Amino acid sequence: MIDNKKIIVVLPAYNAGKTLEKTHNEIPFDIVDEVILVDDHSLDNTHEVAKNIGIGHVVHHEKNKGYGGNQKSCYKAALENGADIVIMLHPDYQYTPKLIHSMAYLIANDVYPVVIGSRILGKGALKGGMPIYKYIANRFLTLSQNILMNQKLSEYHTGYRAYSKEVLETIDFDKNSDDFVFDNQFLAQIFYKGFEIAEITCPTKYFEEASSINFKRSVKYGLGVVATSLQYFLSKNGIYKFSIFR
Repeated sequence: MIDNKKIIVVLPAYNAGKTLEKTHNEIPFDIVDEVILVDDHSLDNTHEVAKNIGIGHVVHHEKNKGYGGNQKSCYKAALENGADIVIMLHPDYQYTPKLIHSMAYLIANDVYPVVIGSRILGKGALKGGMPIYKYIANRFLTLSQNILMNQKLSEYHTGYRAYSKEVLETIDFDKNSDDFVFDNQFLAQIFYKGFEIAEITCPTKYFEEASSINFKRSVKYGLGVVATSLQYFLSKNGIYKFSIFR
């Protein structure tokens, strides 16, 4: 805990058997009270590895619900277990758990209600091996989103995020997609509700075992991102309010 605020790390897992233990070993349990893993019907031994390394709270989906659907289960389980601060960490070891201290303290000290780890601040993305086409797409989409949403984030596409209990209880994230665009819809909802978001520099790693979406799904994701930003713009300016912002 920090100032009597319970901190829960949630791990949205899918086929993370090879990297889960390494990720778990670096979680700072001097402040983290609990780890919850949601196994989205993995085809490998993720479930068994989770139990073997001592993760006491494992949720197993009987069928694959998608990345967004997995996160919905993560946040609901964390709130049900009394979390005041929830940190989403991918168990594929692409993001370092060593930033959990910094992210948690910003929220615990009421500096920001949301903190994201940005791969774009500094040189973390390209240095860590992000494919150049993904880097260019990231920059283009982020620029478009900042213009349409009148914000100044360095990126909207990181999977490393921390939320206060208030944010998770205020935002109706169940309205969002069960696919990868969930992340962008969630950030748009957060801005729409008037919450501020902090960014910290985050190194990243791209390697064979790290999760990644193929080119076809990347295109689908990009189109979903643009659509979300347009919906935000239209809703914020009173032209038409889309369901995720109601």
